[in-house]
Amino acid sequence: MARRSPSLAERHANCYAECVNRRQFARIALGTPAVLMSAQTESLGPADYTINIAPYSLELSRHSFIKTIAYNAQVPGPLIRLQEGKLATIEVVNRTASEEIVHWHGLFLPSEIDGSMEEGTRMISPGSKTRYALMPRPPGFRWYHTHSFAGHNLNKGTYTGQHGFLFVEPRDNPGRYDAEVFLALHDWKGHLLASDDGSMRAAYDVSTVNGRVLGFGEPLKVKANQRVLFHILNSSPTEVHWVALSGHEFEVTALDGNIVPSPKRVPMLRLAPAERVSAIVEMRQPDVWVLGEVRKHIQAAGMGIVLEYAGQNGNPEWQQPEKLEWDYTLFARPPAPTPVEDAVTEIPLVFKPKFTGHGAMERWTINGKSFPHTDTITLQRGQRYRLRLKNESTDDHPIHLHRHSFELSQLPGGRSGRGILKDTVLADANMETWIEFTADDPGLTLFHCHQQDHMDMGFMMLFRYA
Repeated sequence: MARRSPSLAERHANCYAECVNRRQFARIALGTPAVLMSAQTESLGPADYTINIAPYSLELSRHSFIKTIAYNAQVPGPLIRLQEGKLATIEVVNRTASEEIVHWHGLFLPSEIDGSMEEGTRMISPGSKTRYALMPRPPGFRWYHTHSFAGHNLNKGTYTGQHGFLFVEPRDNPGRYDAEVFLALHDWKGHLLASDDGSMRAAYDVSTVNGRVLGFGEPLKVKANQRVLFHILNSSPTEVHWVALSGHEFEVTALDGNIVPSPKRVPMLRLAPAERVSAIVEMRQPDVWVLGEVRKHIQAAGMGIVLEYAGQNGNPEWQQPEKLEWDYTLFARPPAPTPVEDAVTEIPLVFKPKFTGHGAMERWTINGKSFPHTDTITLQRGQRYRLRLKNESTDDHPIHLHRHSFELSQLPGGRSGRGILKDTVLADANMETWIEFTADDPGLTLFHCHQQDHMDMGFMMLFRYA
């Protein structure tokens, strides 16, 4: 009797099961790490910050709600301000029905508390709590978010409201600005749509700034001649965003929280998922304006916020840019006349999709393998490494390295990004991007695409120190 071919639903379920099992694989392979502090925290006194993870009904626009999961019943979660090198305690309470975890994105922390099960961080069981002691570094604009598996459930992981701002105050902070604003870009009401090749991708109905659609909620209020420092985060689970502030320019001062060698004024910002931009805007155009997504259809879905000068009123004005503009290399250090190459070990990493059937998400591979079967690469402490990211796909990928910052050594076209330090970079489709870092933070270190669907479908690997 001929063997029956698996149905579409069965192929879909088998692929999903393999993705879920990677969490169990990681737990077995890495073991359970020691708890940093006892979950019985009452005797320890109050923590510096407490994060409650719980179901929440978010009002995206007037009388339009979405049921999600959030931190402290707000989206984004509370701003956490820490001081560089000063010990801080954060208690996390899981009031949901599922295991959860919080990743402290951009901080140099031990693997056991970085916030990734793959590195050995313990998941927080439903109804339990864990307290973390963080020695925050490096200074600058970081953030925190869930690092849980979502798969085909677009009400979990980074599809939810589980994201918040984290800022590490530098020891020396001259702060030449008059006001500071934190903004998070996010996409909501996700659903799966078939791509041209038959695979499934996430699509969204609503896009927001700080959890609200354009025109709903209070405007940003500024005064003429102020210098306003904007910290903008793209917390979207999968989407790259472009933002502009009509009538104004952004003077980019930091990328992913790290000061750039060459601050420059630009008409708009591009942010891939997990990227952050810090930029000064000089308020010299008194009126009511829109800060929003440059692409019309995404701004129409809600991604924008009104900016209002003191004493001004009326309908907000939007000036449509003619094209999308962004170039990392603008902020790089000037090329040296005789560049000096440090000793560096190259690691080639090739990214490719693997079609798994019509109606299913694509699997993703690094050097031909999907996590948990990807190779774990051993690093020597103190050695400089160059990761040659060869993207052999038609997708751009926001690539994130945990627990380290890296330098943009070479961008597509052979352009130099020297001096720019980041923790996430958008690797262009069908192009090669080089990033360099020094192995100076021992412990298991996760490397992955920051798109939730790609990470869930195998686009990750680990580095291990010798």
